[in-house]
Amino acid sequence: MSKPSQVLMDEHVYILKVIGALNHECHALSAKKPLNKKFFSDSIDFIRNFADKFHHAKEEKIFFVEFYNNAHKAHCNPVDQMLVEHDMGRGYVKGLAEALEAENMREIIDNSLLYANLLKEHIFKEDSILYPMADELFDQKTQDEIAEKFSKVEKEEFGEEFINKYLAFAEEAEKRKNKN
Repeated sequence: MSKPSQVLMDEHVYILKVIGALNHECHALSAKKPLNKKFFSDSIDFIRNFADKFHHAKEEKIFFVEFYNNAHKAHCNPVDQMLVEHDMGRGYVKGLAEALEAENMREIIDNSLLYANLLKEHIFKEDSILYPMADELFDQKTQDEIAEKFSKVEKEEFGEEFINKYLAFAEEAEKRKNKN
């Protein structure tokens, strides 16, 4: 069974693929290419469902809770900052959805790029600071318990079809970006 931090980092790879495609699509819009409303709508769906409900839920309801339980052993606790950034991201995605509905190109670009930049930095902090700290804090029993909770959430709350749908979208978004 993979370490919980590795599971989360593996999910980051797919989130970064969509962020890369979002950046690419924003540059196309800036160059006066037509709005690909379906791509942005599908990206919002991916962000809200895979990145937020699936990935962030595992972080916020399981991983971060366990970090708090062990925080007394750490030299600092970056979890509060991660939660602030999750909320900031939700705000940008809300702004993106509203801008897409209004077909406001400037706001689509602004909210997309703000979200993308935030998430790239956020993921870097989690992958290089928070998760290594957690790996040191969590003993093997705790790692196994978190991994079991992740597995249960994945199977019972989301299911394989849900996960595969969003992983496929991320792969397709990356292919599309690389093709253009």
